[in-house]
Amino acid sequence: MNTRHFLALIVTLALASCGKQEPAANAKPVIRFGHFPNITHVQALVAHQLSRQGKGWYEERLGADVQWFLYNAGPSTTEAIFARSLDVTYIGPSPVLNAYAKSKGTELRVLAGAANGGSALVVRPAANIKSAADLKGKKIATPQLGNTQDVQLRAYLADNGFTITQTGGDAFILPTQNADQLGLFQKGELDAAWTVEPWTTRLELEAGAQILVDDRDTNVTLLASSAAFAKDHPDLAKKLVAAHKELTRWIKDHPTEAKALIKAELTELLKSTPKDELIDKALSRIVITDEVSRASLDKMVTSAQKAGFLKEIPSLDHLLPKL
Repeated sequence: MNTRHFLALIVTLALASCGKQEPAANAKPVIRFGHFPNITHVQALVAHQLSRQGKGWYEERLGADVQWFLYNAGPSTTEAIFARSLDVTYIGPSPVLNAYAKSKGTELRVLAGAANGGSALVVRPAANIKSAADLKGKKIATPQLGNTQDVQLRAYLADNGFTITQTGGDAFILPTQNADQLGLFQKGELDAAWTVEPWTTRLELEAGAQILVDDRDTNVTLLASSAAFAKDHPDLAKKLVAAHKELTRWIKDHPTEAKALIKAELTELLKSTPKDELIDKALSRIVITDEVSRASLDKMVTSAQKAGFLKEIPSLDHLLPKL
């Protein structure tokens, strides 16, 4: 046997040995958990901050290690689930429905609700926008192409007779990260934005933005998982839902403590400390819940179809598993 063949054999044996290694029997499961730096992701902000403090809410109740991942909006989050690099996330309904349709119902599962409302279409006063008709020719920001607010805006414009394409039409929709919208508002480079809390309130307080459409009904945040997580780890998924519901109740029953945790986590994520006025006003526009609104999901399907993001979608029955 020559040297090259001998080395190849050694590598093959080593790889085979690695492949046979099993995780330790007492190893904790690891849950890769996503969320956005939005106050509409209340439960995530509280739980992430508790993890930082070594008091992990989900860690203690699930007997698992939690790895937190941050995203700007839903489409990039569902891409991570498709890539099998994320297990569970707080997320808006539109990206969930789009991913569910794209996978023909084989991917994404909604485990619980998390928040209703907390999103709005705000306008720059100098843009002189008093009604939907005044949005013609205007530059309007949404957090990301295909995210929940992007779909809501496109459906709203369609309902008001606008022709909108991904590159233009009767108004110009510009995917813009929430954190960047303020500066563009202040420079007059955006006329309006459909976004979520705390960004809506931030635009009001720091750029004088005015609300044109105030959405307090949409099931704006869901707790969702990959299909594999729900199917392969049903007991863990049940514990996760129970822990989420318990956390939702705790936040409602302990508003002062919850606000402090939200403020601390936003400070970590945004690298600046939000004002109490901003947090209080943002929270007042959100209904924290653990219920999934089927009516809200059905409405979002209709909106996505109006916006041109959905043509066909499987029955939502598989999207909402019975755990």
